[in-house]
Amino acid sequence: MKIALMDSGLGLLAAAAAVRRLRPDADLVLSSDAPEHTPWGPRTPEYVTAHALDVARAAAAHRPDALIVACNTASVHALPALRAAFEPALPVIGTVPAIKPSVAVGGPVAIWATPATTGSPYQRRLIAEFARAVDVTEVPCPGLADAVQNADETAIDRAVAAAAARTPHDVRAVVLGCTHYELVAERIRAAVGRPGLPPVALYGSAGAVAAQALRRIGAEPAPSAESTGAVRVLVGGRAVELPGAALAYPEGLLLGSVSPVR
Repeated sequence: MKIALMDSGLGLLAAAAAVRRLRPDADLVLSSDAPEHTPWGPRTPEYVTAHALDVARAAAAHRPDALIVACNTASVHALPALRAAFEPALPVIGTVPAIKPSVAVGGPVAIWATPATTGSPYQRRLIAEFARAVDVTEVPCPGLADAVQNADETAIDRAVAAAAARTPHDVRAVVLGCTHYELVAERIRAAVGRPGLPPVALYGSAGAVAAQALRRIGAEPAPSAESTGAVRVLVGGRAVELPGAALAYPEGLLLGSVSPVR
């Protein structure tokens, strides 16, 4: 079994690690864009679609059983084009912000996302469909995905603090509307926590997306399976080692311990 994941950069690590935990025997193909073409968050829909198709084609060339679009921005702008290009031969699984499960805590809810996704018709439709009964605040997080991509500790702290300052003090849940943010989830939790109030629940998409990919190909989770899966890393279509910045995160360390394929 082989699962491919695509993103502009390191945001795919969270979903890749989730697949790895569910199926340690699965081979993984991690396909991202060349650094000079990222991030995708501030780009036009046409730009994102064109680059998402290129990154997906590089992954599809390795004949995976499923392709996870581990990027909220690409799912917003490029998912129809990706499905038209590859399905039904290759199942394509998009990433949807975890708005629906977040409202279970009763609100208020904040949605942290890139400036491009914040306020987008796509996100507004999800809010209208799943969160009409609670107060929702959309929080743009300029610079946070970039900072995570570069493992820039100072920039991460600055961007998280700025977004936390725009987040209502009484929120009970924060939706991580960019896959990069899941790599710094504990920093976000600490930043939005308020003395005297219950801990804020965070809702990412990695686990649900990984489980959906397995369902689409008829595979069952087998977390106790032998760790035989290999990892192939593609950047701009070229086979490379796992980028050093990935090793700043537990998810990257998990994948870095898997035998690489060049």
